Amino acid sequence: MKNDVENLLLTFLYPENFLYLCNTSSFFYLIFYYLIAPYICNSSSAIIMTRTQVPYPSPATLTKFPHIHDVPSEVSHALDPFTITTSTGFMPYQTAPTELPEAFKALQSLVERMPVLRLDGKPGLLATYEFGPAVERELSVDLTDEIEKLVLPDGSYDKFTMAAVFRDYTFVASSYLLEPCWENWRKNPDGGYGLGRQVLPKAIARPMYRAAQILDVPPFMSYAASYALFNYTLADHSKGLGEYSNLRLVRGFERGLDPKSSEAGFILTHVDMVKETGALVAGVLKVIDTIEQHGDRDEINDGFRDILRTMEKIEASMEDMWGNSKPEEYLSFRVFIFGITNQSMFPNGVIYDGVEDNQPLSFRGESGANDSIIPLLDHLCQIPMPETPLTKILHEFRAYRPRPHREFLTYIREKAEEIGVQKYAVEDSETAVLFLKTLNHVRSFRWRHWLFAREYIIRRTPHPTATGGSPIVTWLPNQLSAVMDLMVTIYDTYLAPKDGVTIVNGKEDLIASHRKQVEPMMELVRDQRVKLAKEVARWCQERGV
Repeated sequence: MKNDVENLLLTFLYPENFLYLCNTSSFFYLIFYYLIAPYICNSSSAIIMTRTQVPYPSPATLTKFPHIHDVPSEVSHALDPFTITTSTGFMPYQTAPTELPEAFKALQSLVERMPVLRLDGKPGLLATYEFGPAVERELSVDLTDEIEKLVLPDGSYDKFTMAAVFRDYTFVASSYLLEPCWENWRKNPDGGYGLGRQVLPKAIARPMYRAAQILDVPPFMSYAASYALFNYTLADHSKGLGEYSNLRLVRGFERGLDPKSSEAGFILTHVDMVKETGALVAGVLKVIDTIEQHGDRDEINDGFRDILRTMEKIEASMEDMWGNSKPEEYLSFRVFIFGITNQSMFPNGVIYDGVEDNQPLSFRGESGANDSIIPLLDHLCQIPMPETPLTKILHEFRAYRPRPHREFLTYIREKAEEIGVQKYAVEDSETAVLFLKTLNHVRSFRWRHWLFAREYIIRRTPHPTATGGSPIVTWLPNQLSAVMDLMVTIYDTYLAPKDGVTIVNGKEDLIASHRKQVEPMMELVRDQRVKLAKEVARWCQERGV
């Protein structure tokens, strides 16, 4: 209790922290956690509420993320839609709007008539390659001033509504720029994509650019803010996110408005995965905050177990991709999610008319690599990445996540380094096994991602770059090899050499028993490491990489 009170008092010693917390609901969580919860948890009435059931963040976490325990439906629309809570994780705090404000009805009309197959089952503008002319004819007014008018009664920006407007501008921008590539590919798939349009009209470029500035994201389509996580709705809102069959897309390029299409399956499978991340965020915070506050190892182990349970659900959803989105149909809608950077379709970048003195701009395209699930575990587990140009691309992808994701991932990375999560984990064989199993989820997630890349893309097209502009053959193996190397190092150093029984912190630690839990897993890792190296070498040789 003495240490708990000291932690609370330390928070109060910093006036800016105290005043900030007093103006947020987090202040009351802090009071409850440090002064009241211990007594409840130690009493006979502690049937429902315990520290391990509800992870209360440390003062440092609450100061940095005061809304981490907020009720999502009560979060102000002045906040970024991707403000992180332990309920919603990396999902937006509310389902994205499907309707735009009146000033943007021309934009909404275009984006609704845009898909190859519209919601009403009729061919859309992209089906007949008429989208570009329609944009030039119908989007003639620069609505940047209307972006500035998206405000709440208190005068702050309505970032929730603005994000929906931004999403629709990015769909229009990508369709406009890449429509010629779609036409080339559709008429002659073996002939490549050709060139896209090299100038983005002012009526798209300027309002999209301004919205991106306010939301602090790149002015181009991205995974969370546009294509996937802010692009779903529900067939029946009363049923929520529980069933995959209840998910629908708001916007699509090809046949995505049909929930059984491969385009819908590709996007909605990602949504189905990310919906589980509230528990993942909570588990990571339980580990980080408990280590920081010198809590019990049992609680830290419980945090890792929470992570493992959540990752099992996420990976089960990920495995459903094979059935939800057919590999042979992926390339047709993939055309529209390419970026500008490192793509043959835009050899000199793209001019955003009326933006940055009309100098050519370049942005990476939509990519599942922008998801925050695995980077979160990378940072928690302090997985070292090799110093290569491929790792540099990994770092560049960080900028394409919503600002709250970037800030949270940075916090976890820095905090894990500060408190030494990996060092702490390997000091006890039970924790080391849980840590190794967490790494194994990172490995299996990345391995499955590699299989997707191989079966959906590499076997089907000679195009050398992924949608985000990374090398299609070598980029994913760069990160996959890193986690497998770390797993082998930790196992060999801290588990494999030990036999029998030892005493750690006064508790019997059956190292031999713990080692048996991971031996089959480690055999698989060693086999996959060899198999991956051979596969990459073969694909590089065939493609002349």
